[in-house]
Amino acid sequence: MKAQLLVMSTPDGPFTILAQDGVVLASGWTAGPGELTGQIHPELRPGDVEAVTDLGSISRAVEAFYAGDPAPAMAVPVRQKSGPFRSHAWDVLRTVRPGSPVTYTEYAELSGNPKAVRAAASACAFNAAALFVPCHRVIRTDGSLGGFRWGLAIKESLLAREATESLLAREAG
Repeated sequence: MKAQLLVMSTPDGPFTILAQDGVVLASGWTAGPGELTGQIHPELRPGDVEAVTDLGSISRAVEAFYAGDPAPAMAVPVRQKSGPFRSHAWDVLRTVRPGSPVTYTEYAELSGNPKAVRAAASACAFNAAALFVPCHRVIRTDGSLGGFRWGLAIKESLLAREATESLLAREAG
């Protein structure tokens, strides 16, 4: 099946999305689609890709995130394939509140297996749908950032943006 490819400009640099039928297959802060396709499970990789200028609600969710509203990105459908723990862990990531990052240990606990810290970290590492499955919201136990495929500067920027928006929302509400 044919997939759609969109490169958007964001304050953190180019953000590329590969989607099919309104569902995100992969995304990340790159202008090179080749950096995305390797993360897609072989059974989900599209045969053909067409460049587009808009992806409707997916594009609007990215714009909303950068305008201070991360909620729409969590509502965008995502299709990833892996084993039961990793698939569940990706779903759990979408419930981590913006502005309230969790440690890898807490993420393992939230995912249902407190002893599976390495498996939780692996779920972050193999997440193909950055932003929509917010692996940037997981940090090390000592409070340091840990890793991020798209670079620590982008992870730091995303966390700072969400912390600011979370603080403003608490003050307003």
